[in-house]
Amino acid sequence: MSTLPKIDFIYLSEPDMIRAGVTDMAACVDTMEEMFRLLHAGDYRMAGPDSNSHGAIVIFPEESPFPNMPKPTADRRFMAMPAYLGGNFHTAGMKWYGSNIENRGKGLPRSILMFILNDADTGAPLALMSANLLSAYRTGAVPGVGARHLARKDSRVVGILGPGVMARTSLAAFMAVCPAIDTVKLKGRGQQNVDAFRAWMAQTYPQITNVQVVETDEQVVRDCDIVTFCASVATGDPSIYPTVKREWVRPGTFLAMPAPCNIDAGMEAPEIRKVLDFTGIYETYQAEHPKPVHKIIPAVGVRFFDLVDEGRIDRNQLEDLGRIAAGDAPGRRNDDEIIILSVGGMAVEDVAWGTQVYRNALANNIGVKLNLWDVPALR
Repeated sequence: MSTLPKIDFIYLSEPDMIRAGVTDMAACVDTMEEMFRLLHAGDYRMAGPDSNSHGAIVIFPEESPFPNMPKPTADRRFMAMPAYLGGNFHTAGMKWYGSNIENRGKGLPRSILMFILNDADTGAPLALMSANLLSAYRTGAVPGVGARHLARKDSRVVGILGPGVMARTSLAAFMAVCPAIDTVKLKGRGQQNVDAFRAWMAQTYPQITNVQVVETDEQVVRDCDIVTFCASVATGDPSIYPTVKREWVRPGTFLAMPAPCNIDAGMEAPEIRKVLDFTGIYETYQAEHPKPVHKIIPAVGVRFFDLVDEGRIDRNQLEDLGRIAAGDAPGRRNDDEIIILSVGGMAVEDVAWGTQVYRNALANNIGVKLNLWDVPALR
């Protein structure tokens, strides 16, 4: 029975989110796959006039007459990412966060994220939740959806560049869909990050019996079944983005790229399958930013579109993961195909996983009940 006009909602702290299943990667991969099918069907909305914008961002000027205005240091921004998702979700929500790379010196994550979930009919809040884990797991789950459809089923060797949070969730997703994985090749910037990642793998995935720490990007890529680049890099100069060279990639490799990435001329060849997590968001990047857009948005899918603009590849080379997930386009067709997936991150992913975690929390009486009002003072 409806309690309107009274509105209650729940607050989910990070421990509450964990209890409600936010780290259940297998379920997250399934949820992301359902979300991709809805994207392909068009049952969604994001920000902007074409409903495909990544979100709205506040950035700071190099020079300001106001002494208290934040300085534009690396990753210094505030961002809002709203979306609606239909189907069995039928909810709206927004991820809101502040980010500053200097947070790490204070024992904080670079970005501190919150997510609010709303009823799609009334707009009333359903939940306010801690979102660092929500965002991390939905990001990693997308390479997992890609691997389900585009990696070899017998994949055993994973190459990882950048052993941070994104690499952990990406590997968790690969393990969920390719359980034969037993070898990881790893390159990090510092020994501390590498050691922490190895300790996490030993505890979480003891079936990974062969861990190789390598020194070069080439060694990360060579002789792998699955490759993922998860290293953060300053934007602005694509020549310094980690680059995949065709000569490094053996037949049958699946490459999932949720972080800055570039490709060499050999990878531009039409026989290299180039898949976008969602075509619409890349088209909007091209409309919203000066070209070449890859200087600003370092996702490899943005590079694909820049190459189309330069006349170096045909637009028809670009494929869409939602179309593949929906069964309207083929996944991996043979064991020798080389397939590269661009992962950009979208607000609909937060809405999908946030809705599932919220429903888990309700079913298990998790979270703190909060009251907005019993009767609104203004109506």
